[in-house]
Amino acid sequence: MERNGASDASTAVSPTADDIAIYLCRDPVDFRKGINGLSVLVEATLRFDPFSRNLFCFVNKRRTQVKVLYWQRTGFCLWLKRLEEERFRWPFHLEGPVIELDEEQLRWLLDGLDLKHLKPHRSLEYRTVL
Repeated sequence: MERNGASDASTAVSPTADDIAIYLCRDPVDFRKGINGLSVLVEATLRFDPFSRNLFCFVNKRRTQVKVLYWQRTGFCLWLKRLEEERFRWPFHLEGPVIELDEEQLRWLLDGLDLKHLKPHRSLEYRTVL
């Protein structure tokens, strides 16, 4: 994504812009799916254009991982967040197979907030992965 003629390196990690919609697939998906499987799911099942630059968010059955798929100029990007403890509080209370969120609501969801009750996960501080 370009802003004011300059490339923004941070968009590879967190693409945001006013003209981008954020869609959550309400039901869990098979997380063996990668870019190809998720982009087909977006187009064939959810009936959205996977090349639209919009963000498409998916959760696994255990709600410990979120994948975000989006198109960026020359190819698809797939971003994943895995929780070491706890679960994502996916907004099952909202209606429909696809839920549209704004950027702030997505940030809340990824930070562990329950969108219904706005209750966060507890913070974890690890020193090593070994």
